[in-house]
Formats: sequence, C-alpha cells, structure tokens
Amino acid sequence: MRLAPVAVAAVLGMAGVASANGRAPLTNGIAFRPGDAHSIYVRSTFGLLVSHDDGCSFRWVCEQAVGYGGEFDPKYAIAADGTIFATTFKGLRVSRDGGCTWSTATDEIWVDAIDIGPTGEVWFATAETARASDVYRSRDNGVTFERRGMLSPNIWWKSVKVARTNPSRVYVTGYQVAGPPLDDGGLQHPQAHFFRSDDSGDTWTEEPLAGVQYNATPIVLVRALDPDNPDVVLMSSLGANGAGDRLYRSSDAGATFAEVLVTDEGIRDVVFHGGKVIVATLTKGTFESGDNGKTFAPIANAPQLGCLGTHEGALVGCAANWQPDFMAVTRAPETSGWQRVFRFVELAGPLSCPAGTTAADKCDPQWPALRDQFAATGPSTCNGPIATDAPVAEEPPKDRGGCCDANTDPRAGLVLGGLVAALVMSRRRRSGSAA
Repeated sequence: MRLAPVAVAAVLGMAGVASANGRAPLTNGIAFRPGDAHSIYVRSTFGLLVSHDDGCSFRWVCEQAVGYGGEFDPKYAIAADGTIFATTFKGLRVSRDGGCTWSTATDEIWVDAIDIGPTGEVWFATAETARASDVYRSRDNGVTFERRGMLSPNIWWKSVKVARTNPSRVYVTGYQVAGPPLDDGGLQHPQAHFFRSDDSGDTWTEEPLAGVQYNATPIVLVRALDPDNPDVVLMSSLGANGAGDRLYRSSDAGATFAEVLVTDEGIRDVVFHGGKVIVATLTKGTFESGDNGKTFAPIANAPQLGCLGTHEGALVGCAANWQPDFMAVTRAPETSGWQRVFRFVELAGPLSCPAGTTAADKCDPQWPALRDQFAATGPSTCNGPIATDAPVAEEPPKDRGGCCDANTDPRAGLVLGGLVAALVMSRRRRSGSAA
C-alpha cells in the first residue's frame, strides 16, 4: 500500500501543527488495561490519548506531563489496577491516578523495553550509553525493582516479553555495539543477542540466532508470543531488508528460527488474533497468517496501520487521521470491515485532573492551541457508531501556532522542538536504538 500524492501533501502540511516536536500528528502505538473491556490507551506524536468508553471519547495527556519530548515515542504498559508505565530516556515514568500525576520510578537511565506478565510482574530493560544496562523485575507493581542478572557494560537491552501462559518464561533481546577484545587485540563486530529464562530470570540461556540476517546495526526484537504456547516466538530483525524488516519464527523457544516474512517497511506490530497472526506496517501493507505464523499473505484494503493490538475480540489499530483512511483509531472484528473509532476533530479535551497535578499544570494551558489546530469539537456520539454526518476534513487544518507549547509564533515551537529532537536522536544513535 502506498501513500497517494494528496495524502503525502496532507501529512506534510501538518508540520506546523506538531511544531513542538517537528512531526505531523499521528497515532502510532496502543495499549490496553487487563480486565478492562472499555479502556484504550493510544500513543500519538503529540502525547497519550486515553479513552474509558470503548473509544467514543479520547482525552489528551501532553508529552511534558509524561516526561519526554522531541521525536521520541515511549512504550506504554498498563497494569490491572490502571497504573500506567512509560519508558523514557530519563527513567521509567509511572502514573497511579490514570495519567494525572507522573513520577519517575527509577534512576535517570534510558528505559527501552517493558512488559507486564500475566501475574502482574513488571519487567523493564535499559539501553543506556553512559553506564551498564540491565533487566529488572518488580513484584509490587513498580514500587521497587530487582535486577535479574543481565548487567552488561556492552549490551543495550532492546525488548522483553513474558509468556501469557507461563510467567516464569521470559525472553530478552539486546544489541552489543562491540564485544570484548579478541586474542589478537582486535574487537568483535556488533552483534545481536537473544536470551531465554525459564525461572523468572534466576538463570538465562542464550540462543545462537543461527541463520538470522541483520542490518549493519544488528537489532532483533521479540514481537509476539503465542498466547497458548510459550515456545512459539515471533522476532523481527530491524532493517534487515533495506528499509524493511525480516520476521522470524521459532517453535522451540528460540533455539532455532525460520524466516517467515520479509517486509518493505519497518514492522509496527505483530499480534495473535482469533487463530491468526497479523503483521502491520504503515504504508507497505498488512499481512496475515492462518497457520500460526509459518506463512503470510497480504491483506487487501487494510488501512495504513501505525499500530495494532487485539482487545475484547477485535483488532484495534492506528490509521491515518486524514487521507487516505480518515480515522486516527480504527477497529475490525477480523482483518476486514475496518470501522472508524476516533478522529482528532473528536478529541474531547485534556485529561480531567485536579489542579496541582502534573497533567493539569502542564497540559491544560496547552489545550486551547491544540483544540484550535484540530478544530476539535468533541465526540460525535457515544455508545454507538460515529455519526455518518460528522464533519470529515479532506485535509489537515492550516497551522495556527504550536500544538504542544501554545506559542503564537509557530517558528518558536519548531526551534525548541528541533533542539530537543536533535538531542534525543543523537542519544538514540549512540545507543543503537531503533523502532
């Protein structure tokens, strides 16, 4: 699937709207709260969007409240009690009141991966350039953390996944910039690492990744685990096909891998859903497998999916708010029949928080500018499909100032956002971070 010229122009026209970080406003990540059938958490390029009514209405938490900025996208994980965890380059950020108040649960360290196991244990991993990185576990919902024996001065940990049917089974991947000196005095080449633990991190087994192809920066990510069989692992090798990725499957807990899909663009998400495996890229197509991830075929007429998850028996994803999809969040029972759930014009406002909380202090003053730029009027209707006569703009609204800093002169936001983005991206390059 390719972007039409009009769609490209529309996205480029939004540069001013996201002037606090220099990016057009897009949705690009999704998370759900275990046991909650109605809440959806959507990451966007301008902050976190939260809905507690099946996606009818979304409220906004700005980047500054969460604790990041620039062209950076946190990974979010939601605990069963509603605690929100966000990975940032200055530590693991936590909100225990639904997104109003945020604090840092760790030292100031780059947290690059997170997962919550089926029994509520919170796992995260670091990818820090200035000091050794490690993998951590919390058994008290993120109040305290313990190291899990993966401290390394050379490896930056890039992904962590816990099996749904076996909380003791944990997979971790890492990127090693260079190994220890060889006997002849030379240095080892950069390499990828894949580890498995069968006892919650008491011991780890490294698997060889034989036959896996890499980019010059060899980074692999555990993308998904079979919810019924913890031995079935889907792992991507970033940039191993030029601008695209290579997807690998293991049925023996990572001991061996077979290539099952090659994409022309980076993989956004991999999900198990209704006996199928779905792989999403943004503009180069969505793919499905009916044999548990052994083979894949393109899905016709899928939206441009910047994220994908499965929730309450349906697929929920991030699509293009303007052309060609006209839906920032979409839902489908299967891999067809995609319906619009939410558009930016329907944004209900900032998250309703008491005065003095992080979000109220940092986000409420910015809301008028963001509302003006999206011409936001709130949700069209709730407890039912979005009204068919709801206004659908054919292209983004014209820039009326910075979206996230309420500047009257958009150039001020672009300069500030550019400086922050440059700092963040420079650090990301040093850390070998990707996707």
